Amino acid sequence: MERILITGSLGQLGTELVLELQNKFGIDQVFATDIHSPIHKKFAGHFETLDVLDINSIRKIIEKNKITQIYHLAAILSASAEKSPSLAWNINMNGLINVLDLAKEYKIKKVFWPSSIAVFGPDTPKDQTPQNTLMNPNTIYGITKVAGEKLCAYYNEKYDMDIRSLRYPGLIGYQSLPGGGTTDYAVEIFHEALSNGRFTSPLDSDTSLPMMFMPDAIRATIELMDAKKDNLSVKSSYNLSGISFSPKQIAESIRKHIPDFIINYNPDFRQKIAASWPNSIDDSVARKDWKWKVAYDLDDMTMEMIRHLKKTKQPVNVF
Repeated sequence: MERILITGSLGQLGTELVLELQNKFGIDQVFATDIHSPIHKKFAGHFETLDVLDINSIRKIIEKNKITQIYHLAAILSASAEKSPSLAWNINMNGLINVLDLAKEYKIKKVFWPSSIAVFGPDTPKDQTPQNTLMNPNTIYGITKVAGEKLCAYYNEKYDMDIRSLRYPGLIGYQSLPGGGTTDYAVEIFHEALSNGRFTSPLDSDTSLPMMFMPDAIRATIELMDAKKDNLSVKSSYNLSGISFSPKQIAESIRKHIPDFIINYNPDFRQKIAASWPNSIDDSVARKDWKWKVAYDLDDMTMEMIRHLKKTKQPVNVF
């Protein structure tokens, strides 16, 4: 019987992944952790506060709960990382090393660690960015993700471990608020559209970025972790493609439900980060190795986001 440890469980990805893993393995088999305590109860079951820089605390949780799999999500995201580079390096890299060393020591069956499209840089091919290409990021977040990918591949090869990873595009979900990423505008825009009927974008109108609706991202994660190890050709991190769109395009999709929605543009430091990332991703290796296939397009996602969020907000002329 699998017993699952999740770090960073209160983040945008972690909140929904905890629920899916509880559905899959049972509430009592999932052990959620985060450095923060939840203000409101986000999910039932086990929860402990945990600092991933404290290796002894991680060790105690692994031993006490007989952990067999780890989903290590704790990290400082792109926009926040630019404000505190040394903190981002410390948490993103030393937290990962702690988890990998303990996974090796306790012979953990599988480890999942999220990478990102931030591994790519301004000299990476912009359109249909391939699985294997130049990775020369110009953000501290991207640098930690490249280093993390190399570290995972190293542990996989040197110690015959089973560490799996996805290069997530920007993730869009309704279960939690954004957590400091450059692509978080695509979550914020829905909250503002429903609350105020307007939004000021931190990116230029035509800045297209790879994105993904959270249900697709959760499904991709579970499908990768369920895949047979022998079928997986990538030891670092798989490209993952969902939807590519710009602020202008998502605004047009929102207007199909909120016709009077207004978007303005005031690019800030996130524009420079976004400009270094791809427009679209080639995930043909993932599709070949474990039959990945995206389910939601832009209009599907918009409809679902508005349908769920308007339950908790006072909508503005929602049809």
